[in-house]
Amino acid sequence: MQYPTTAMVMPHQMLSPHQHYALHPPPPQHYMAATAYHHQYQHPHQQHHHPAHSNHVAGSVADNKTVWIGDLHNWMDENYLHTCFASTGEIASIKVIRNKQTGLSEGYGFVEFFTHGTAEKVLQNYTGILMPNTDQHFRLNWATFSTGDKRSDNAPDLSIFVGDLAADVTDSLLHDTFANRYSSVKAAKVVFDANTGRSKGYGFVRFGDDSERTQAMTEMNGVYCSSRAMRIGAATPRKSSGYQQQASCVHNKSSCYYHFTQRHFLCLQIFVGGLDPNVTDEDLKQTFTQHGEIVSVKIPVGKGCGFVQFASR
Repeated sequence: MQYPTTAMVMPHQMLSPHQHYALHPPPPQHYMAATAYHHQYQHPHQQHHHPAHSNHVAGSVADNKTVWIGDLHNWMDENYLHTCFASTGEIASIKVIRNKQTGLSEGYGFVEFFTHGTAEKVLQNYTGILMPNTDQHFRLNWATFSTGDKRSDNAPDLSIFVGDLAADVTDSLLHDTFANRYSSVKAAKVVFDANTGRSKGYGFVRFGDDSERTQAMTEMNGVYCSSRAMRIGAATPRKSSGYQQQASCVHNKSSCYYHFTQRHFLCLQIFVGGLDPNVTDEDLKQTFTQHGEIVSVKIPVGKGCGFVQFASR
């Protein structure tokens, strides 16, 4: 299986479970405890043959060995995902999809296993349970792209605006509401107020197929999601060139830099690097509040950086 062009093409020769660390080095120590959480799912080590490579679409789901994983935070890299699934002993390759310009995670990735059976068991056993060291549940599905699929930097962002959402609608519920009807749904995002933690009553759904996006704009308008009928509209296309600006600031005796970059779902996300270990989420939020309404602030532990997401450009 070949990943989209944003992904690194994995070696043509499959590695055995024992050789896999040559491709993905052992995870950091603070992730190691996480693997014990998933020991309830074990898969025996097996000898694997090198699969033939082809450029045609897999004949059926039964041929699929790759699982799509979504709702990834920026700090969730290949090493972290490796710890999540290491107990299967069947990992062939892992790739988190990143933006070519910024290097930041696009929020999803792919895990390829040596057999379809293992991938299927992972979907059955992991979906809906908590990810290690987080309060977030695994969100998994079969990978739906073919080996011939490619993603262009200039490809349109096939998103739609979804308004009048009920207060209890989550990313997962919004995603499933559309994914149950349209197979090309890639992601869904409900916008929340950073101060209150409450939904702002709107969100965005991204598609992989333009015809399904067009269908959804007509067919899903007025359809109920939870207790309210949704209002569907067109989302403003993101600029292919993006917008970037650099500046510097000083906070709590630490120096940092940041750049603006247009992200999925029409939100602006700022990457803040070189943070002092003592800087908190609240400190970072106060620094950038003057620039506009903040949707979320996140400082991954031990990373020396953070992310600030704005509600609008």
